[in-house]
Amino acid sequence: MGGLRAITVALLLWLPLTPLAGSGRRQAAALHPEVERILDRIFSGDFSGAATSSHLLQASRPADPLPVLLEAEARWWQIYCEASSIQWGMVDAWKRARQPADDSYLALTRKAIALAGSPSANLPPARAHLYAGLGYALQARLYGLRDERMATARAGVHAREQFLRALELDPQLADAYTGLGLYNYYVDTLSPLVKLLRVFLGIPGGSKREGLRQLRLAMERGELTAVEARFYLAKNLRTYDHQYAEARQILAPLLDRYPQNLLFRLLAANLDLELGRREQAQDELHRVLSGQMADTGCTAHLHALAQALLAGAR
Repeated sequence: MGGLRAITVALLLWLPLTPLAGSGRRQAAALHPEVERILDRIFSGDFSGAATSSHLLQASRPADPLPVLLEAEARWWQIYCEASSIQWGMVDAWKRARQPADDSYLALTRKAIALAGSPSANLPPARAHLYAGLGYALQARLYGLRDERMATARAGVHAREQFLRALELDPQLADAYTGLGLYNYYVDTLSPLVKLLRVFLGIPGGSKREGLRQLRLAMERGELTAVEARFYLAKNLRTYDHQYAEARQILAPLLDRYPQNLLFRLLAANLDLELGRREQAQDELHRVLSGQMADTGCTAHLHALAQALLAGAR
C-alpha cells in the first residue's frame, strides 16, 4: 500500500478502548452489569441490539461518557463488518466512502469527549483522560476508513495525548496501553520515506517492539480492552508480520468466548489458509456459512466473504 495510505492505516487502528468482558482479563470492580451485557452483545455480533441498549443506558446515566462510547463501539463494529472485503488474500475493513450515518456516529464521539472532560461526570482524572482518548480514537478509525488523512492524524494525535496523560496519572491503567501499543507498532513499520513524511505531519515516532509489549500487557492485564487488544494483535501479526501461527494462537480464546462472532471465525479461517491448513480452514468457513448473528446484514455480508475464501481454498 502507498506511503500516505500506510500512515492513515496506522492512525486508524488506534482503537477505542471500551470495557470488555472475558478473555482472561481481571473484572473491573465498578463495571455495571448492564455494561457487561452490552459488551457481550457487541462481541457476539448483535451490534444493533447493543447500540439500542447503550442508548437506553444513557438515559439513566446522562453524565457518564461510557454508555455513549458503548453505543459508538457497537456502531463501529457494524461499520467494520459492512466495510470488510478481501484484498491481498486478507479479510479486513480496508476503505469505504463517506456514508450519511457517519455524522451521527461522529456526534457520539464528540459527546463522549465532552462528557469525559466535564466535572459532572465525576470521574477519576486518569479515567477521564482514558475516556477522552476513546472518543478521539473512535473518530480516528472512521476518518481512516474514509481515507481522510489529516482528520485521522489530528484525532489520532489527540487520542495518544490522552492515553499518555492517563498513564501519567495512573501507571496501573493497563487499558491505555492498547492504543499506545497499536500506535507504536504501526508507526515503526512505516518505510523510511513515510517516516520522514510523518515528521512533517507532526506525528510522533514509535517502537514496534514496545508496541508489541504494550499490546500483550493490555491483552493480559487490561480490565477494559483485553478483547480488542487480542483481536487486533492477531490481525496485525497476520497483516504486517506474517506471523500466522502466533496470530492464530492469540485469536483462539476469542473463538471460545464468542463462538457466534463470525468476524472472529473469518479471521481464524484466513489464518488457517495462510498456514496451509486447508481442511481446518474449510471447516472454519463452513462454520461461518452455517452461523447466524443477530445482525442479519452483517451475517449475509460475511457469508459472501466466506464463500469467496472457500472457493479459493478448494
